[in-house]
Amino acid sequence: MSIPMLTGELKFPPVSQTSSDGILAMGGDVTPQRILLAYRQGIFPWYEENMPVYWYYPNPRFVLFPQKLRMSKTVTSLIKKKSFEITMNQNFTSVIENCKNLERRNQLGTWITNDLMNTFVQLHKMGVAHSVEVWQRDELVGGLYGIKMGRVFFGESMFSIVSNASRFGFVKYVQLLQSEGIQMIDCQVYTDYLASMGAELVPAEKFTEFIHTLIKQ
Repeated sequence: MSIPMLTGELKFPPVSQTSSDGILAMGGDVTPQRILLAYRQGIFPWYEENMPVYWYYPNPRFVLFPQKLRMSKTVTSLIKKKSFEITMNQNFTSVIENCKNLERRNQLGTWITNDLMNTFVQLHKMGVAHSVEVWQRDELVGGLYGIKMGRVFFGESMFSIVSNASRFGFVKYVQLLQSEGIQMIDCQVYTDYLASMGAELVPAEKFTEFIHTLIKQ
């Protein structure tokens, strides 16, 4: 099956046309308007620098329901000891730059291209994209960022330069999101790391039902 090519029109093919490997379309741009349109439909970009933009709608979808968050004994101990401090939206650019530049095992490049990074910085200025900063003795040692729409948080990426820093930040932020009424966190694709904290796979159709309902709220 051929992959649909996007034009300048702000529109995506129906998600029912997604290929078996999760690719819905390719091409187009990554402007804030297109990113927001994509996320409202459960679609996200995943590509490398100097390559065409690929738009994904994986099935099944990996999500975390905040009430199902699992905390390891290690994280529980770190919280009790107040090993780290966290802030929100204090240094968005540094967080996304660290996520972009982090060397990841079995991965040659990064999906956070310069254009995508600039777009998310714009989305942050618009009040849609949010960051969590994890600090240790006034040093930024971890963090994460994503998009908040309605009662859904779409997680994008996280980084850690000190053991368990990002895990600490993620757990604390999930607890905060739950207190704010967030009912689902989109983790996009499966990782053992997030599965250990309670994330689970759901059918894409069910995921779309969730976001349509929760974003309207």
